[in-house]
Amino acid sequence: MVDKIPLLKWFCLDRLIMCASGKYGSRGPALIPRMKTKHRIYYITLFSVVLLGLIATGMFQFWPHSIESSAEWSLDRRSVHDAPLVRIPVNSPIPGRGDLSCRMHTCFDVYRCGYNPKNKIKVYIYPLQRFVDEVGVPISSTGLSREYNDLLSAISDSDFYTDDVSRACLFVPSIDVLNQNSLRIRETAQALAMLPRWDKGMNHLLFNMLPGGPPDYNTALDVPRDRALLAGGGFSTWTYRQGYDVSIPVYSPLSAEVDLPERQPGPRRYFILSSQTAIHREYRVELERLKDENGEALLLLDKCSNLSQGLTSVRKRCYKGQVYDYPQILQESSFCVVLRGARLGQATLSDVLQAGCVPVIMADSYILPFSEVLDWKRASVVIPEEKLPEMYTILKSIPHRQVEEMQRQARWFWEAYFSSMKAIGMTTLQIINDRIYPYAAHTYEEWNNPPVVKWSSVNSPLFLPLIPPRSPGFTAVVLTYDRIESLFRVITEISKVPSLAKLLVVWNNQNKSPPEESLWPKVAVPLKVVRTKENKLSNRFFPFDEIETEAVLAIDDDIIMLTSDELQFGYEVWREFPDRLVGYPGRLHLWDHEMGKWKYESEWTNEVSMVLTGAAFYHKYFNYLYTYKMPGDIKNWVDAHMNCEDIAMNFLVANITGKAPIKVTPRKKFKCPECTAIDGLSLDQTHMVERSECINKFASVFGTMPLKVVEHRADPVLYKDDFPEKLKSFPNIGSL
Repeated sequence: MVDKIPLLKWFCLDRLIMCASGKYGSRGPALIPRMKTKHRIYYITLFSVVLLGLIATGMFQFWPHSIESSAEWSLDRRSVHDAPLVRIPVNSPIPGRGDLSCRMHTCFDVYRCGYNPKNKIKVYIYPLQRFVDEVGVPISSTGLSREYNDLLSAISDSDFYTDDVSRACLFVPSIDVLNQNSLRIRETAQALAMLPRWDKGMNHLLFNMLPGGPPDYNTALDVPRDRALLAGGGFSTWTYRQGYDVSIPVYSPLSAEVDLPERQPGPRRYFILSSQTAIHREYRVELERLKDENGEALLLLDKCSNLSQGLTSVRKRCYKGQVYDYPQILQESSFCVVLRGARLGQATLSDVLQAGCVPVIMADSYILPFSEVLDWKRASVVIPEEKLPEMYTILKSIPHRQVEEMQRQARWFWEAYFSSMKAIGMTTLQIINDRIYPYAAHTYEEWNNPPVVKWSSVNSPLFLPLIPPRSPGFTAVVLTYDRIESLFRVITEISKVPSLAKLLVVWNNQNKSPPEESLWPKVAVPLKVVRTKENKLSNRFFPFDEIETEAVLAIDDDIIMLTSDELQFGYEVWREFPDRLVGYPGRLHLWDHEMGKWKYESEWTNEVSMVLTGAAFYHKYFNYLYTYKMPGDIKNWVDAHMNCEDIAMNFLVANITGKAPIKVTPRKKFKCPECTAIDGLSLDQTHMVERSECINKFASVFGTMPLKVVEHRADPVLYKDDFPEKLKSFPNIGSL
């Protein structure tokens, strides 16, 4: 890059001389002799200053920067020969073997990531260093592979990248561990431990495609790595940490070397094709038996013995002396066999997908690439190894139209997720990003539907699947300020509910500390107190990390009249309707024709359009929407007026789902018997007027009235029936 600077100088000089000669070419001889000496000195000085400014600008613009501060990561600049040398002392510490119990909530610090408007994690790449032992032997026999260079380049060019280590959420070492065969295990582990931000591997990500080595070929990287996340290409169910590690494909270099044009789905010359070499003898024998039984429908290829070793032999396969081009031959078959080899992960899978051939995967316990988000049933057939003799019968039973859809999906999987190191790296980071920002995560359709399918089909309008939540029980979130006695009574009553999983007290008083731990009620579930920085009503809907269940019960610190049966029944109703607000106090919005605006109504009618979140169940996803996706200035309005956060939540849920809330139990009034007029916000005389203003304000921001009116209430089946109390599941339900 430095070599270009003289050219720039000469270019600028040449342009200025040309402009000068063009300007004075006709009139110059007459003007120059008359120019006074002081004017001539002035113009020469001005010309010199401008010229020096242009030269300085070019030098600062094109002068190369250091690797540490630049996001421009080219192969030449990541040359191992130019990297600083780091010697590893023989007694340098070695990381722990790797904690198989690690999960995102135990071994990953999400607080490093923080909130940002784009919901993107920030990834820092360590500067390249040349690690050697005390006698100068490198830790790797290959240095930095082209594949790993491509991966780091893709990250550095993406929105995930940051060169500010203090902003980083995830750290990627420039130590290439893609191929374990090229590594010195102990020295590589010591090099990782020497990284400045290692901290037992916390928030570090390692990429590995060829794990293990002879004779056992472990299914995960053997390099000790503490708590680091591993994006691995050969995981088994024994080594894969569900929800923590990422299973990635084994990249096939043929993807970049061979161009296979997309082929239209449909019947092909062969029904089943096997192209792998060096597979286990028992598998080979069984495939040959299937070949004998089914003849030309099955093509069984192997390594060509009559070709010299090298690049040519890699791209060829043979059957009885006949030579076939590989991977082109894969496009001639409907199904392609992918068997386990010495390792579970096989580059053959990528080749098969590129050819648009449906992979028939037989590798017991193998964690398929990106299976956390990809639905492999749509693109492959997975058969247990013991059912290899039945493979032909199983595949024949699949309808032709389904085979065509699987062929199309297989090709799209390759294009989107397998085709390059960039695709593999970006998919890995997006999966981790979705875990950290679940409220902004890609949907199933976004991960699995090709763009053509997305626009040509209608997806389900359901906002959430109508199934019971994965996390049992609910978290009760109690917003409080200063009513200690009432708060303790609420906690005591809620603790009696069988499905309660955790109690979270949001302490909204910055001028007073919460009571000492010894004074709190003794409950059988975890109780956590969170102190807020500002006294805001919106704090009750903040997506606290302590909320691990999907169900949330928002309840005020003065709602002491609800019984454990009423709360348990409300939770059971929410399990049936997890996309609704399910609550106890019902309210209604009405159109005031005289005033020409909306009116808030708390009188008892047959209709309800809101349930107050002073006592209501909802899905924790709505906490994220309320905190980060609330339209306009509604959230600021609520915090400024110290009112209407419950109406805002009703607007939000109704607008997203298009559904009305569900009121449970016949209770209408929720009065605190021991509270005075100055204690309760709802007792203020201006309360109803302000609530009406809120409804009109929110409707204006949303641009519509999303609230839905419904004449419905959920009660237990035997609530009014004259049956013995012991026959009722919820006998203690409050009266009207």
